Amino acid sequence: MPKKKKVKKTKKSKKIKKLKITNKNKQFTKTADKKSSTAGPDEKPEIKKIKKQATEKRVYNLKDYVVYPKHGVGQITAIEKAKIGEIDIQFYKILVEKEKLTLTVPINQQSKLRPISSINQINKCISILKTKPKIKRTMWSRRAQEYDQKINSGKIYELAEVVKDLNKNTDIIADQSYSERQLFEKAYERLKSEFEAVLKTGPEEVQKKMDKALGRTNISESAE
Repeated sequence: MPKKKKVKKTKKSKKIKKLKITNKNKQFTKTADKKSSTAGPDEKPEIKKIKKQATEKRVYNLKDYVVYPKHGVGQITAIEKAKIGEIDIQFYKILVEKEKLTLTVPINQQSKLRPISSINQINKCISILKTKPKIKRTMWSRRAQEYDQKINSGKIYELAEVVKDLNKNTDIIADQSYSERQLFEKAYERLKSEFEAVLKTGPEEVQKKMDKALGRTNISESAE
């Protein structure tokens, strides 16, 4: 009788082992299915990248206003073609009136250009000009570099921040260093030229609008 009991136990143990093996196989197949299912999303970013690359190119037309970060607002005066070696290159000719400069920008390098801002963005710039200046307690040479980078970034909000931070609400030369005044005037003129292009108004009206936001109304009145 005891021998029979031992045989029964061994059979059960074999069955348990078999069940364990089958469960492991099931788990393995589940993990394999998960891996195969996750393989799909890995391919999606590649498709997205291709879509982004296709929409990156923007077509500008004659007389359109664009912003070239290092020089500010310019107007497209011509779209021309040229052959360099065996390659046909199409490019924009952009007139930057403030600097009396004509730029030649190939269409395949138009990532440097951006369209002029919308009216909503201009309104946001005005609200930035109304806020209090944020002056860092660092050396002027370091701050001057940061301001210069912001001016040449081509980003209108950063440009508005520079104008706001360097605004002294005064026209007295002694209250500003030469380099500080130069940076302020550079940023102010860049912002003013984009305001003019977007709002389609004259420089005097734009100046009044900006000076009012900056609290420089007394300066503009005394200048008149």
